[in-house]
Parts: sequence; C-alpha cells; structure tokens
Amino acid sequence: MQDSPPPLPSSASTVALEGKTIVIVGTAHVSAQSVQDVRDAVAAVRPDTIAIELCAPRYEGMVRKNAWRDTNLFRVIREGKATFLLAQLALQSFYRRLGRKLEVEPGAEMMAGAACAEESGARLELIDRRIDITLKRVWRHLGLWKRLKLFATLVEAVFSSDSIEDADIESLKQKDQLEALMGEMGSAFPEIKKHLIDERDVYLAQKLRAAPGERIVAVVGAGHVPGMLKAIREPMPLEELERLPPPSRWSRIWPWLIPAAVVGLIAWGFFQGGTERGVDSIAIWVGVNGVCSALGAALVLAHPLTVAAAFVAAPLTSLNPTLAAGWVAGLVQAWVRPPAVRDFESLPTAMETARGFFTNPVTRILLVVVLANIGSSIGTFVAIPWIAAR
Repeated sequence: MQDSPPPLPSSASTVALEGKTIVIVGTAHVSAQSVQDVRDAVAAVRPDTIAIELCAPRYEGMVRKNAWRDTNLFRVIREGKATFLLAQLALQSFYRRLGRKLEVEPGAEMMAGAACAEESGARLELIDRRIDITLKRVWRHLGLWKRLKLFATLVEAVFSSDSIEDADIESLKQKDQLEALMGEMGSAFPEIKKHLIDERDVYLAQKLRAAPGERIVAVVGAGHVPGMLKAIREPMPLEELERLPPPSRWSRIWPWLIPAAVVGLIAWGFFQGGTERGVDSIAIWVGVNGVCSALGAALVLAHPLTVAAAFVAAPLTSLNPTLAAGWVAGLVQAWVRPPAVRDFESLPTAMETARGFFTNPVTRILLVVVLANIGSSIGTFVAIPWIAAR
C-alpha cells in the first residue's frame, strides 16, 4: 500500500487557476524549517514543475561556488556596475552571516527546490527578474540623499545580524508581521519597495502563471506571497518590468546644468572680479571637489596613487556627466593593487566581518569607486554655492 502524501506546510498557499493547481511556499531565505517546508510541499503535491525565486545569473552563482573568479573588475568599473556589485555582495554577506548563525546555507530552500526537481524529474523554472535589472530600476529612481541612506543601511546590515535568533527568522513567515515590515520599508524607501518588492510580486506571479504543468510548486520569499496572490489572477504584460525606463528629458538635461553652472560662475568671476577672482574660483572648485573625492578614497585606505587620482580626476569628471571620479580611482586602485584569485575566492567569508569587508582587495576597489564618487558629489554641491557667494 502506497504511503499517503504528507499535508501541505502552513507556509503554503494554494491557487486553482485555469486547470492548474499552484502551491506557493513562502519561505525565510535563511531557515532550516523553510527547507523542510519545500520538501514537504513537493512530496504532497508531486508537481510537474517546480518554480524558484531565482534568475539565471543568481542561480548560476549559487550552483557555481567559484563564479567570483571570473569577475572582471575593470569591466565592472567601466560599465558603472561597481555600486550594484557592492550592494549584491553586502546582501549576500548578510544572509551568509545569518545562515552561519542558524547553521543553514543561504538560499538553501531555493536549492532544495532545484534538488527536488532533479530528483523527481519535474521541470525547473527560474521565475525571478534578472538581479541587474531590478537593482538598476531601484537605483535610477533614487536621489543622492536616498542613495547615501541606502548605502549606510546596507553597510549596517552587513554587520548587524548577531542579535537575530532562529525564532525571529521564522516569525517573518507570519503574514501580519511581514506586512508590517514591508510597511516600514515603504515609509523609509518607497521607491525601493516599489521596484524591489511590488514589481517583483507582479513579475513572479505572471511568470508562475505562465509556467508549464498542471501541478506547480513555487518557492518564494514569504514577503512576496501576499502580492503574488493578488497579481496572479489576471494576465499582465511583463515587457515594461523587464526593461530600464528611458531617462526623462529633465534627467538628461540636469547633469549638464551643473558643469554649465560651474563654468558660468568661473567665467563670471573673471569678468566681474578680474583674474584674481577667477583664479580663486577655479582653486575653490579644484580644491573642494578634489579633496572631498580624495577623502572618500582615503577612508578605505586606498593606495596613495589612487587618492591622488581621485583628487585630480574629480574636478574634471564633475564637468562631464559621462565620466566619474570613482571610476578613475577604482581603475587606478585595481591597477596598483590587482586582486589575486584567492581574493575573489575569499570574498564570501571576507564580507562576514568589518575587517574583511574593508581589507579584501576586491571590496576595497568597489568601496573606492563608491566613496570617491560620493565625495565628488558632495564637493560639487559645496563648491558651487561657495563660488556663487563670493
């Protein structure tokens, strides 16, 4: 006599849709119980398809543990992706520290879903939006102050998991607490919640809706379940969510207004006050912008040549919106202190401590890029009113 299947876990929600039975398992991303919930749901449903909340690059990164070896830092910096890579590393570090504390591999519930698909012969579907698209959509809608606030929040998150216990993680699967958490996030970072949570709720739901098979088990973070249940009933196009929105006319114009203002103020100084005032205006622009950018690089103990490069580059790159002082400083740091293969291999463990975060050559290069850019931006907003007030 065949054993009866186990009951569905309490974290599972069932949707009947157009002849399909879809079971959505809401998980905590670092939780031993979540791994068991996934296995129990698969055993209960015996699905044709198992869908997991991963995109292809993230899945590849979890399967290939040494994928960091292939990272081309020069390309990352040139393409302006250093901030996104640093944010991704910070989030992964946060989950790794939680996982080590709770003796669970980060993302283990997703890999459990993938393993169940392989064991049972079910089709595996990766239903999340590409991580680079998500991060770029978030970043594009943040102003300078919100970007600084987000950066500080990420750095704090990297080193703040010591007080979180197993029961705290499991409590996140309670819908009322989770909705309260999302409400707090929406108040602090409404732009982030929209693009990181709300849009992906719709995306995940629609990808799940289109998944093949009559019996489907989906493994997603518990925070997405309420939004997915609302969005899964009606078909919606995904093209808008899969592309970067074109920059508005204002966003294309304003980056050029700053250099125009600087050049105009300096020219006005020469016209009104003669050579001395004009030269003083140039000195203020070069000194303030250069010093602030150089200080950003120096904060992470960058090489002296890198600090000097930030100082020289900032006053010039601030006049050209297509360039950035951090890119120059990061490339110089990567040239004078090129990371070895072992530095890439040690990234996951290095990010678990403050010392490792700031001393690993890879993360130091990324921090140089970010902080030199932030310093240059601060210098720009300090120097312009200073010059104008003279």
